[in-house]
Amino acid sequence: MRTSRPSPAARESATRAFDVVRQRALDRAPWLLLLSLAVHAVVLVVAPPDPFDLRVYWEASPQVRSGRLYDFRAASSGLPFTYPPFAAVVFLPLSYVPWPVAVVGWHLLSLAALAVVVGCAGRLLPGRAGARRGLGRDRVMLWVAGALWLEPVRHTLDLGQVNLILAALVLWGLAAAKEAGAVGAAVGVAAGVKLTPAVGGAYLLLTRQWRAALAACVVFVGTLALGWSVAPRESERYWSSLVVEPERVGLVTSVRNQSLRGAVGRALGHDVGFDAPWLLAALAVTVLAGYAGWVAVRRADLLGALVAVQLAGLLLVPISWSHHWVWCVPAMIWLLYGPGPRALRLTALAAWALATAGRVVPQLNHVEAVLPPGAPAPGLLAVAGWVYAVCALLTLVAIAAAGRDRTAGTSRAARHRPRTAAAALGADRP
Repeated sequence: MRTSRPSPAARESATRAFDVVRQRALDRAPWLLLLSLAVHAVVLVVAPPDPFDLRVYWEASPQVRSGRLYDFRAASSGLPFTYPPFAAVVFLPLSYVPWPVAVVGWHLLSLAALAVVVGCAGRLLPGRAGARRGLGRDRVMLWVAGALWLEPVRHTLDLGQVNLILAALVLWGLAAAKEAGAVGAAVGVAAGVKLTPAVGGAYLLLTRQWRAALAACVVFVGTLALGWSVAPRESERYWSSLVVEPERVGLVTSVRNQSLRGAVGRALGHDVGFDAPWLLAALAVTVLAGYAGWVAVRRADLLGALVAVQLAGLLLVPISWSHHWVWCVPAMIWLLYGPGPRALRLTALAAWALATAGRVVPQLNHVEAVLPPGAPAPGLLAVAGWVYAVCALLTLVAIAAAGRDRTAGTSRAARHRPRTAAAALGADRP
């Protein structure tokens, strides 16, 4: 039996209806943002979270001067400090303010960082970078209102994590900083606080921002030197051994770990380390991400290139807790507004929306919590535990497929956009 397709008139009517809804949402963007923030505030009052990661920053940072930074365990959670010594130096001012002030201030700073992430991601979209137009105020407000309820964002806010702040710093440098030194400094400082943002250096090389890449290296080395000067014994201890011990921060095969190593380990019933199963999967991801990034750069699609690099970094590191995946927000922005086959982009966008707004990982974590300690994940949990990895792979495929879409450029001028980041952003980066 043949499946009937919607008539052109029906499709046109649906398109008009969607345009009307979209315009009404844009017209009411400030009110929708206020509503989202108000509901968020009510949730915080009714069910206040325990920001125990922020408490680690607050309690552990003074230990950087005592030489016991990595012997520290938070009194409330027993968690250790897991970042480089430079991070403890950065967090040290937190320890001088009362705990309630630190909680409120950090939360507000993270909310502001979310707005920066959305706004700067929009400025890197193809066709918008050179003109510096971005998404526009109303779209930014709508995205912030919606992104506030995505699981990686909410988990970051609930834990008092630093992820949104670091993502905002990196995106500000890449999208708004005018000098190569400032671009590199943003990436270098972020990497000095928490190593995962160091993958931003690969983006600078991919987009041929040589001076910015050099500046990032210099600034990152400067963070190492500062940490070493303040805490030489702790720095030697961290960089010689602790940095390569992911088990210190948690169970690698936990469903909260959405990295490739975690997903493969759950599928095979044990942590695969860096053995053949992980190597083969990592090679495939590296090739796919490299091709996707190359395609994006050729199209002057700076956001696509950045998303490809960041998602590859989250997949390839040993541990990517679900709250590390705040880069899903720039990924979803690219999937909605970027070039390439529309059906593929919307499929990946829907996958992200269902996985993050549906809080799939926390639900899986509840299932995992009732298993005996050390027990292998059952089949359904092992398969579903790939959720963020699958979303990331779909996004990488969508970015790569943009190179085959002849309609994505929309015009002759679009097909001949400059191919380097410096050219796409204008002549303001020497």
